[in-house]
Amino acid sequence: MESLSSPEGMGMGICYGNGSGSGGAYSLLLTALSLIPASHYLYALCIVVAVFVYAFLEFHFIEDVLFTGLRGCSVRLTYNPLSKLYQDVVSNCSLLHGRYLATPWLSSPHVQTAFLNYFGKPPMVSYTREIFAASDGGNIALDWLASSYGHGNTVNDPISKEGSTPIVVVIPGLMSESSAAYIKHLVFHMAKKRRWNVVVSNHRGQGGISVTTDCFYNAGWTEDVRAVVNHLSREYPMAPLYIVGTSVGANILVKYLGEDGENVPVAGAVAVCSPWDLLIGDRFIGRKLVQKFYDRAIASGLQRYAFLHETRLSRLANWEGVKRSRSIRDFDHHATCRVGQFETVDTYYRRCSSANYIGNVSVPLLCISALDDPVCSREAIPWDECRWNCPFSNKKLNSNVVLATTKHGGHLAFFEGLAGSSLWWVRASDEFLDNLETSRYLHLQKKAVEVQKSPGPHTAFESLIDQGPYVNVSAGMVAPMVSESDQPCDGSAEISTDSLDPPSESGNGTDAPKERKPAAILRSEQGSEAGHVVSPFRRCLDLILGQSRRPIWLLAHVALLVTWPMVGSALRVLLARKLRKDLPAPPIKR
Repeated sequence: MESLSSPEGMGMGICYGNGSGSGGAYSLLLTALSLIPASHYLYALCIVVAVFVYAFLEFHFIEDVLFTGLRGCSVRLTYNPLSKLYQDVVSNCSLLHGRYLATPWLSSPHVQTAFLNYFGKPPMVSYTREIFAASDGGNIALDWLASSYGHGNTVNDPISKEGSTPIVVVIPGLMSESSAAYIKHLVFHMAKKRRWNVVVSNHRGQGGISVTTDCFYNAGWTEDVRAVVNHLSREYPMAPLYIVGTSVGANILVKYLGEDGENVPVAGAVAVCSPWDLLIGDRFIGRKLVQKFYDRAIASGLQRYAFLHETRLSRLANWEGVKRSRSIRDFDHHATCRVGQFETVDTYYRRCSSANYIGNVSVPLLCISALDDPVCSREAIPWDECRWNCPFSNKKLNSNVVLATTKHGGHLAFFEGLAGSSLWWVRASDEFLDNLETSRYLHLQKKAVEVQKSPGPHTAFESLIDQGPYVNVSAGMVAPMVSESDQPCDGSAEISTDSLDPPSESGNGTDAPKERKPAAILRSEQGSEAGHVVSPFRRCLDLILGQSRRPIWLLAHVALLVTWPMVGSALRVLLARKLRKDLPAPPIKR
């Protein structure tokens, strides 16, 4: 074999030849690869594995450094522009108008979620248990925060029946209870910073309590929350009640608020990481490989819950199917649907999804969700139900809900700071409830609930035009101009933000007006002695200003832009004529 060699090549023992066939080329390639040190292969393997893990676990640390400079992403707020909840409460929340940056070494939704469940760095708290007996004979464990330790010892004062200290009711997630790490973060922060009373309403069969009836909770079971809230409102009539729901507890909370409408003794609520639409969530959690891990883990937790209550559940459900369940859907098929008497799993998911009820919420509600939540998909978030709708549509404007979404955060994690010792959503919920407690909106909202004397919600089949004494015709559309307090929405009445204005000095605010009027007309009548005679022009102008909330100069600007082609043409003709008159006549050529 003819070889070409250099001094270096001879020293390394490499021969370059013109061997025939591909065998010689492959042998030369293998010879060259064998000369690479094994440590270099190990380095390359580590890089490949790191890139795979970074992409698989959806890390975003490099994105945070390059695109945001470790400042985090802004919190996106979705709300009705006419919402007094936003104007009076949320506009004063600095956290909701700021940025959220995840803890750098936890910059992955999956790592955050796993760290919260297995570590979480929860503060030390102790509870005082109260066993509440439901009307059907079931027992519910109410864990009242007694004391907390960490960053200073905090001990709550004994609760007085006549006390006015706010009470925060916490509804845990699907398989969580008062001992969960994120629950401890929440109750500790509320008690330490606000000195409020906090009680965790555990689900049936959770917290070491046996199930004594044939009734088990599910993702849409609102009877226990309703019973607990009514019980607390009777026991502590002077104390404002707030509710914070997490995960499935948030779904139950929103569904309860939507079912009862204005007939809830609740001053405000916060829903964190709600699944919103269970049917979409079911499709999402089985879509990717990483989501299937969550599906299997949650199913295992449901099985452990079933084994704790095997004596009663085994005769109500398909017990063999429960033991073989490998997904949430399997467990719901063999257990939840049979116990809850749902025809199919999809029927259960559709009926229990809180997205169907958010339009009927009549109390201040803050919803917090992360767009990278690995358990609750962003596809299920009810964006349209929380933002501005057409003022002439038949559906009532949802002015009681503000939706806050962050780009990152995981499921109930939202770790922040270098140490990862605090949760952003806990601080945001605390700030919202504190501003709500001291706001004018809360006082008027509670007062409006007390003076409400409507005969009941309208049915979905009643005609809105037949009910309203005023009819507005605009752009070919006809819609009734009824007050928002009487306007139905999916069969439930809601409280209007416009009806929350202070009562006139002539009355004590307890007599509701007999005649339903548009909100814009009511605003135009304030400050007028007559208050009942409004010119058509003034009424139209107030309606426009009330719907848009824009200054008059903006309307003038729009009018100028619309009429400028016609006005400009007229000015051009007039100026051309004037110039022809003023200019001297040209000399006549002979």
